[in-house]
Amino acid sequence: MKLLSRTETLSRMQEVMGFLPVAATTLPLNVRTLLTEQFPAYTRHKITFQTDPGDHVPAWLLVPHATATRSAICLHSTQRSGKDETVGIGQRFSRHTAKELAERGYLVIAPDYPNFGEYYLDVYALGYQSASMKGIVNHRRAVDLLLSHAGIRHVAAVGHSLGGHNSLFLAAFDERVTAAVTSCGFTSFAKYYGGDLTGWSHRGYMPRIATVYNRDPRRMPFDFPDVLAAIAPRALFVNAPLHDANFEVSGVRDCLQTAGPLFPKQNLEAAYPDSEHDFPGEARLSAWRFLDDRLR
Repeated sequence: MKLLSRTETLSRMQEVMGFLPVAATTLPLNVRTLLTEQFPAYTRHKITFQTDPGDHVPAWLLVPHATATRSAICLHSTQRSGKDETVGIGQRFSRHTAKELAERGYLVIAPDYPNFGEYYLDVYALGYQSASMKGIVNHRRAVDLLLSHAGIRHVAAVGHSLGGHNSLFLAAFDERVTAAVTSCGFTSFAKYYGGDLTGWSHRGYMPRIATVYNRDPRRMPFDFPDVLAAIAPRALFVNAPLHDANFEVSGVRDCLQTAGPLFPKQNLEAAYPDSEHDFPGEARLSAWRFLDDRLR
């Protein structure tokens, strides 16, 4: 498979997702703090920040008590609670990514994806062609917020499932992301449910996959090896469970085999836990050690 250049990949992703607007980056963030809670290693703030005119995204901001030089944006999975699952609200401990990184001394932001948690809006009424592109815009603004804090030199993008591919999309479009951690976030389009891209084509993702590309992997302008290649040579950690029913593991291996040579050896690591669609403790610990090393 011939990989696309990063420029061509981003262009083709926008054919599917709609164009990346540039005006949003000039808006003031207008951060508002709604709630503050103290924890042993960090302070947790519930905030909103502006991403489009009049559009304020709810998020948790976890500020470690010690001075931080590393930061992360933690993106949630397909759970109605949205951002809350990443900060330790709920019993799914394998989803508490923001909490665990804050305890390791990272400045962390965990925003809601459109129509999850406390964030309800019609992205199409705002002129977007996909919720995926609106997610990219919001997450780039979250990176702006992290880098506005004194001393922050590195940003990681971390996510599971829905957050797993959103972390890749953000890292592909935003070179300020030093490292990405994707858990159960992708497989090749041809091996996603046997090539049936219906799950990618609803209004929570990219409707053009249905209306323009007929849910056919052969017609898609890009595939996940191209997305990974757009991140290289920056750092990438992949968690791909052997029994993930959503993102078939051999398709993950195919993508890594194709794009892997573009990464320096120390900047690419993959874990294949003997589990289903999850981010088990040993894999998370490996991911956090990987980030600690790459963002040193």
